[in-house]
Amino acid sequence: MSQKSIQLLKDLTQADAVSGHELEVKSIFRSRLEKVGDIDQDRIGSTFCVKVGRSETPRVLLDSHMDEIGFIVQRITSSGFVKFVTIGGWWSHTLLAQRVNILTKDGKVPGIIGATPPHLLGKGKRDQLIDLQDLYIDIGAEDRCQAVEDFGVKPGCAIAPVGPFLPLKNPKLFSAKAFDNRVGVALVIETLEQLDNHPNIVIGCGTVQEEVGLRGATTIGHSTQPDVAIVLECPPADDIPGFDNDATQGKLGNGCQVRLFDPTHIANPRLADFVIQIAEEHNIPHQIAIRQSGGTNAGAIHKSHAGVPSIVLGVPARYIHSHVSIIHIDDYHATLDLILKLVDRLDESLVDSLIQ
Repeated sequence: MSQKSIQLLKDLTQADAVSGHELEVKSIFRSRLEKVGDIDQDRIGSTFCVKVGRSETPRVLLDSHMDEIGFIVQRITSSGFVKFVTIGGWWSHTLLAQRVNILTKDGKVPGIIGATPPHLLGKGKRDQLIDLQDLYIDIGAEDRCQAVEDFGVKPGCAIAPVGPFLPLKNPKLFSAKAFDNRVGVALVIETLEQLDNHPNIVIGCGTVQEEVGLRGATTIGHSTQPDVAIVLECPPADDIPGFDNDATQGKLGNGCQVRLFDPTHIANPRLADFVIQIAEEHNIPHQIAIRQSGGTNAGAIHKSHAGVPSIVLGVPARYIHSHVSIIHIDDYHATLDLILKLVDRLDESLVDSLIQ
């Protein structure tokens, strides 16, 4: 295992970057890549690093999104409790009694999402699905005045989940918040740092606001004008109780997930064949995914300017869109290895051949 990779994943996951508030991750992205290539950004904040190889064509886009799901302060009650609105997809039952940080202009204010003790719940209440509108955050304020004036908590403040980076007893498994999609950001950073003498221009990007509708991806394709795109993601693992083992397409430890289809994007067939061929040639562990739901930045990027042949590669994680998710570090390194092998082969002739 590369300790450098693990430290990078720790740094990225422990940064707070709710959709629309990605500055902490953007700062890491810029600091790691400022000496690697030319860094720029578009007008909504998506940031990219351009690294020139042996040729100025083709333009290869490595996409990741910097944002994570979170919340935003809607109002503060007269008693000092914080009511909030979700940013991105949450299931309410993962939220009770979880820790959060409210990001104010004066710093981070810790809070707890309130949970009524079972002693105070009637049987009917215990069996009900929690309505998100009934949840609140306890920041320890005596009243609204203290929350606003002393703590700096106001409507519009972003709220990030707190999920420490922890190695599990199995030393190859790690838990943290926001592996979706700090895994992708780390892959972009490490790929650009390791690339040498590649036959193309590589554009590594960290886009904004993926979790609220692929908004950064909608602009990044026009900003960077790629000829081919590899979208790097952290898809949900399905190797947990309650799922059919025979249908598993995202198993921890089985390598890079190659997504060929979801409702928002169909992988370019020739690019997909090439990716699988490279993985097989180099004995890189990989698993194929055909998804019935969900989507990634590829859904927007492949439709930008004149159209972009695209594919999605991912590191599966259990329990994404919660305060705790789990990845297998071997899957991360398999994905990094595959990206490096792919970029080394994506020359002008090969990319031209992808057009059907």
